[in-house]
Amino acid sequence: MKPESTAATAANTFKNAKEVQANTRSRMEKALTDLQHAMAGIRTGRASVSIFDNLRVDYYGTPTPLNQLANLHVPEPSMITIQPWDVSQIGAIDKAIRASDLGLNPTNDGKILRVPIPPLTEERRKEIVKRLHHVAEDHRVSLRNIRRDTNEHLKKLLKDKLISEDDERRALDEVQKMTDAQIAKIDAASKAKEKEILELK
Repeated sequence: MKPESTAATAANTFKNAKEVQANTRSRMEKALTDLQHAMAGIRTGRASVSIFDNLRVDYYGTPTPLNQLANLHVPEPSMITIQPWDVSQIGAIDKAIRASDLGLNPTNDGKILRVPIPPLTEERRKEIVKRLHHVAEDHRVSLRNIRRDTNEHLKKLLKDKLISEDDERRALDEVQKMTDAQIAKIDAASKAKEKEILELK
């Protein structure tokens, strides 16, 4: 996840603590949504079309999401089929999948790609879990950065005499609670995904 630029939020001029908290809540929810999207693209031992969410295919020179070029299906737990709408793109799709870090080898009959999802080796599972931990930590850092920005906004409101010290204290407590709650959600989502990756089929 890209760390949010503080310049973008500095442009916001808040008039009271409620506005600051609403902005914080919305930024933290975006960070959580971004995490869910990032985790959907992390492969587990089970076939799921979401592992291709971040895959781009060179479509006449334009990197295009795979789901905009083809129908994706999971006919069985260890197989994904990809049927391009434009059959001339089957080679480009095949190439993009092989070049990705998903470790998959599609078979191509000229009309449809069949992508067997091999069981993950113990070593590959550990690599994927490491990547998952990295993704989760990036999002925790992002939440802490949002909290830091928010605290600065609250200090500025106090300095400009737009809120009282009590208002600031209450708002800082509220922001800390929000941060703790969102970090707990990240931890829970990360643990559930890790369990899914480590489950032996």
